[in-house]
Amino acid sequence: MRQLCVIGVGYVGLVTGACFADLGNRVIALDVDEERIANLQKGILPIYEPGLEELVRRNVRAGRLSFTTSYAEALQGTEFAFIAVGTPSAPNGEADLQYVAAAARSIGENMSAPLIVINKSTVPIGTGDLVADMIRRAQPQPIPFSVVSCPEFLREGSAIADFMNPYRTVIGSLDHEAAEKVAQLHVPLRAPIIVTDLRTAEMIKYASNAMLATRISFMNELADLCEAVGADIKEVAAGMGYDKRIGPAMLDAGLGWGGSCFPKDVRALAHMARANGLTPRLLDAVLEINHARRHRAVEKVSQALGGLQGKIIGLLGLAFKPNTDDMREAPSLDLAQAFLLGGATVRGYDPVAMENARRLLPAVTFCPDPYSLAENCDALVVVTDWNEFKHLDLERIHAAMRQPVILDGRNIYNPAEMRALGFTYIGMGRGYTV
Repeated sequence: MRQLCVIGVGYVGLVTGACFADLGNRVIALDVDEERIANLQKGILPIYEPGLEELVRRNVRAGRLSFTTSYAEALQGTEFAFIAVGTPSAPNGEADLQYVAAAARSIGENMSAPLIVINKSTVPIGTGDLVADMIRRAQPQPIPFSVVSCPEFLREGSAIADFMNPYRTVIGSLDHEAAEKVAQLHVPLRAPIIVTDLRTAEMIKYASNAMLATRISFMNELADLCEAVGADIKEVAAGMGYDKRIGPAMLDAGLGWGGSCFPKDVRALAHMARANGLTPRLLDAVLEINHARRHRAVEKVSQALGGLQGKIIGLLGLAFKPNTDDMREAPSLDLAQAFLLGGATVRGYDPVAMENARRLLPAVTFCPDPYSLAENCDALVVVTDWNEFKHLDLERIHAAMRQPVILDGRNIYNPAEMRALGFTYIGMGRGYTV
């Protein structure tokens, strides 16, 4: 049984630790947040992720997963130490590496035997070298170690399945022995393993997220054109997706992307380009198009209602995507603020994200279910495409509303059916229905 340490118990770290434990490894998950660790020791998770609570409990009961705030305890007898801490955006778009740096220094100060340090966090190109230097400088006495990049490709809402069934595992290191040991750790996942140098591995992660964000922004720009010429972006996407060179994934137009990865990673990549004397024209456009989606949605609602002043608007969904409670850069934040500034009263409902949303949107009234949300509303906005919203009693929703206006920000409804029910239906890029 190998012993691993995972530093950071957020979305990436907790999933990584629990999944490696489920594969039969001994995992010590570390975080400097004492309250978070104390809660985990009581079985209280800091995040919502489908299946994660049971996975954590099962492996804690089996003695394969434990939690601590002590680096000395976590590193004792450990062969692999994963750094899985946050790398949020700084005001200029650059990735903030303060948590990575703190982890690296603490590893150096507390390691007592040879160690393989694995960067799981998404970090700027060259961070692997920086981490190695920080560890070396922090060591009281020289102890051999290697730094390996193994970026995560987990989607919130399906993170466990993504970990256990990856498309590929990317490993970057100039230390071939260390890379081989990390590769062996991932062999049970039965996925292609790509071994490259540190900087190339770091770039693969940024390039992957930027490409996916670009696909969505492209479809959103195309959606506006579809509205102008009378085409339906849903059908356009379906027709495009049959082409094997394109594929059907990530072609959904709507309110744009949010969350912890795409926004900060595209900004960080653009910042890296500028820092190296380049002009990231496409990346800047990807960001601009995404930001404009929120404004476009507000304009559509305002136009349908003849203004926002005094209107009641309900947000169906608050998290940035379904199957998560993550509110980071969620479209609902921008929409709520814009509607409030326009003089509207804003209500919100989400199956799991309302506790997090309350802290961020104190001026919003939160409702216990979609039907109370719709009561006397002038408009509903589908913000998050939870399955629950696809199976609502729409006749009941219609009867509850003061004005039956629905902005379908995720294009989950059939326009003809909505019109037949008496709704004023507004899609995103569904030109012939507007």
